[in-house]
Amino acid sequence: MITHMAKDYYNILGVEKGATDDEIKKAYRKLAHKHHPDKTGGDAEKFKEINSAYQVLSDKSKRQQYDQFGDGFEQRGGGGFGGQGFGGQGFDFGEGFEDIFSNIFGGGGGGRSRDTRKSGNDIQVDVEINYQEMVHGAHRDIELYQRILCDVCNGNGGEPGAKEQTCSTCKGAGQIHKTVSSFFGSFSQAYVCPSCQGAGKTFSEKCHKCHGEGRVKQARKIPVDIPAGISDGQTVSMQGFGEAGERGAQSGDLYITVHVSAHNKFTREGNNLLSSEHIKFSQAAMGDKVNIETIDEIVKMKIPSGTQSGEMFRIKGHGVPNIGRSGSRGDHLVKIIVDVPKNTSREQKRIIEQLQKEGL
Repeated sequence: MITHMAKDYYNILGVEKGATDDEIKKAYRKLAHKHHPDKTGGDAEKFKEINSAYQVLSDKSKRQQYDQFGDGFEQRGGGGFGGQGFGGQGFDFGEGFEDIFSNIFGGGGGGRSRDTRKSGNDIQVDVEINYQEMVHGAHRDIELYQRILCDVCNGNGGEPGAKEQTCSTCKGAGQIHKTVSSFFGSFSQAYVCPSCQGAGKTFSEKCHKCHGEGRVKQARKIPVDIPAGISDGQTVSMQGFGEAGERGAQSGDLYITVHVSAHNKFTREGNNLLSSEHIKFSQAAMGDKVNIETIDEIVKMKIPSGTQSGEMFRIKGHGVPNIGRSGSRGDHLVKIIVDVPKNTSREQKRIIEQLQKEGL
C-alpha cells in the first residue's frame, strides 16, 4: 500500500525544518504525552498524527525523501499506520513508542527497571533587544528563582555520610506496576515508587537542606548570548538550564524568546534592512551623492541623474547577518522619494515652464 503524505510533519511536531534529531524526539515525547488517548483530554487521532510524523522525521532515509519530495513523498509497507501493531488495533508505533509510555506510565509494558525520577521543568522567558543588538548580537543576564541542584547532597537526596540502600518497596526498580486495560489493550501501568520517588534507592538519613528531594529553590543568574541576525519571535534554547530534576534526574531546558523592538528608520525583510531617503527634485534630475544612514555607519551613495521617485538602491553587506554563515550579511535597500516643491519662486516657475515647453 502506498500512502501519499500531504501533511506538514514539521508543523505537526512544532519544529523547524532544520531541527536536530534530539529536538524532534523531544517535541514528539511532549506532544504524545499531551494527546495520549488514555489521558484526560487526550485525542486518539492527534496521537496517531504525531506518531506518524515522528516515524518519518526520526528516520534519516524517510526524512530525506520527505524533504525532497514534500507532498510527493511515498511511504511503503508497514510504516505509518499501515500494518498490524500494538494491541491488534492496526497501529505500528515504531521507534520511540516505548519511551513515550515510559514518560506517561513509568514503564513501557515489560516491567523492566526504569529511572522514573521526575525530570526538571522547562523554563520560558522573554527578552527584548533593539535593532543594533539584532544585527550585532547581544548579551543578557537572566535572573531566575528556580529549583537548582542541591549543593549539599549533589542531587542524590541523602545526607552526606548517610548509608545508601536499595529501596525495599520497589526492590530498586523505582516504580510499582499494575495491570491496566485500555483502548490499546492490556499493559502494565507503573507508578513512581512513593518510598524512593523513583530513584530505586534510599538513604538512612535525608539531606538536611533539600529534605531528600535533591534540589532547592534559589535565585540564579544565567548569562545568555543572543546571536547576531536573530529574528523577532525566534527562540534561543539552553539545554539543561531549566529547573533541576528530582534526586539528580535530568534538568529541564531554558527557552529565551527574543523580541526585537521597532526602529524609527529601518524595517527588516529577510536579512535585508530597508529605509527611505528623501531627495530634492534637482538631485533626482541632475544626479548627486547623498549620505545614507545604515545600521553600521553613514554611507555616501550615488544618485544617478534621472532617478525616479520610488526607485530602490542597494548598499551591499549592510544588512542583517545570516545565522550559521560567518561573514555573510544581507544588504541595505534604500527607497528614494523625490520631493516636489510646493512653493516656488517666480524664477523657478519660469525655469519649470521652459522645461515644460521643451517636453521635459
